[in-house]
Amino acid sequence: MTGIRTVHVVDDDESFLTAVSRLLRLNGLDVRPFTSASRFLESLDAGSRGCVLADLEMPDMSGFEMQQRLGQSVAPMPVIFLTGQGDIPGSVRAMRNGAVDFLEKRVPAEELLHAICIALERDAAEFSVRSRLGGIRARFARLSTREHEVLRHVVAGRMIKEIAAALHIHERTVKLHRTAITRKTGVQSAAMLATLAHESGLFATLRDPAESNGAASASNLPLGEASAF
Repeated sequence: MTGIRTVHVVDDDESFLTAVSRLLRLNGLDVRPFTSASRFLESLDAGSRGCVLADLEMPDMSGFEMQQRLGQSVAPMPVIFLTGQGDIPGSVRAMRNGAVDFLEKRVPAEELLHAICIALERDAAEFSVRSRLGGIRARFARLSTREHEVLRHVVAGRMIKEIAAALHIHERTVKLHRTAITRKTGVQSAAMLATLAHESGLFATLRDPAESNGAASASNLPLGEASAF
């Protein structure tokens, strides 16, 4: 297990919180204990990493509610639930909501540590994806409103003349916007722009309304005529 080794332990039972925190520290993990879900959520910032080991039943907030709020926060992290007794319906719900595991509090240490290892690996993978998407979105955020309009047509496979007609601007102006898009995003090809726009969720759909009137997609046009790029 390499990289981030932080485990956020959330449990209102202070004696259990102390015991499990000690166990995790003895196994080389960085532990951040919290006696309530609300305090844990309040502690989060964009740099928070690791995984969460949480009691399912807590007085201030259920583990399921905490899981939902965590997923919507600035720092979503994988969750492992602990419960004082077996709860099959609860375990099914937790796993459907994306929990890494659902364990009883008397689980053997080896099994708990294995689940934490899996959760930390998932956090690393998900953080990598979020970082990539954040970088893509940052590049697109540099574009002006008009450049976004041109880009929407570009990724739909429209050519300079078609874009100019659709936006009621001169072809030379389209070329200037095209150059600005290339410079600001660092992307030369329309195909790559379409891929990045899709990955980042930049547009709700890449289909341009004009396609219904016979405009071809970028993938179907001859090389050199595929788009404004």
